[in-house]
Amino acid sequence: MSDDILLIDAPRPMVRRLTLNRPEKRNAMSNALCARLFKALEDADLDPDVRVTVIRGAGPSFCSGYDLSADLEADRPYHTARGHQSWSRHVVEGWFRMWDLAKPVVAQVHGHCLAGGSELATACDVVYVAEDAQIGYPPTRLMSPPDMQFHPWLMGMRRAMEMYLTGDSISGAQAAADGFATRAFPADRLEDEVLDFAERAAKVPSDLQQINKRSVHRAMEIMGMRDGLRAGTEIQSLAFTTDPSREYRERFKRDGGSVKGLLTERDKPFEG
Repeated sequence: MSDDILLIDAPRPMVRRLTLNRPEKRNAMSNALCARLFKALEDADLDPDVRVTVIRGAGPSFCSGYDLSADLEADRPYHTARGHQSWSRHVVEGWFRMWDLAKPVVAQVHGHCLAGGSELATACDVVYVAEDAQIGYPPTRLMSPPDMQFHPWLMGMRRAMEMYLTGDSISGAQAAADGFATRAFPADRLEDEVLDFAERAAKVPSDLQQINKRSVHRAMEIMGMRDGLRAGTEIQSLAFTTDPSREYRERFKRDGGSVKGLLTERDKPFEG
C-alpha cells in the first residue's frame, strides 16, 4: 500500500477510482486529505476520458469521520466566509461542491461510515454499501447534531429523529432500506457491483449525463433540500455553544489529543 493519502486508478473504461488511503486512521478526513480529494474530483470532472468517479476507503473502513486529532482550522482546502463556528458551513459547502459536479460520483461504502464519513457518502450521487457496514453519527451523543443534516431528507422524520437522539449506527442493509444508501450487497460482492454500475453509467455521454444528474438534484432543491442543509449548519453551530459540548471538546485539548479514549468514554454507556 502506498504512503500517498489518496490513491487514483482507472479500474474500468471511463471510470476513475479514488481511494482514501489512511487505513491506520480508518480514513479519517484531515484538511490535507479533503484538499486532495476535491482536487481529484475536479480533475475527473474536466477530463474527457472520465465519465464516472468512484470513492472508496482503504483498509477496514470507508471513513470514520473528520480527523479530530488534527487542527481542522488550519489550511482549509477552500475558502469559506469566516465567523463564529464556521466549520459546519465550511464542510457543507464542500459537499455542495461535490453535489454540483457534472459527472456522477459513486460511493463504495464498507466497514465504518461515521459522522463526516456519512456526509462524504451523502454528497455522492449513488451510494452502494456492504450489508454489514456501520453507518451513523455518534457525535450527537456529546457534541452536536450533524454538520450536514441530510437524515430527514433521505430517511424521513421518524428515522432521523431516532438516529439523532441516540447516535446509534445502522447496518448497510438497514441504510438501504431506510433510503440513505442506494443498494446493499454482501461485502465480498460490493466492489464488483460498484464497478459494474459505474461502467454501465459511463456508457451515457457526459453532456447528457450531467443533465440527468442535475434533474434529480433540482427536484430535491425545489423541495428545499439545499436551503435546509444550509440552515442546519446554523443549528449545529448553536449546539457547540452548549456547556456539555464545550466541555467535551475542551477535553480533546487538555487530554493531549487522546481521541480514541474520549470516543470510547462517550460511547460506553451506549454499548449494544
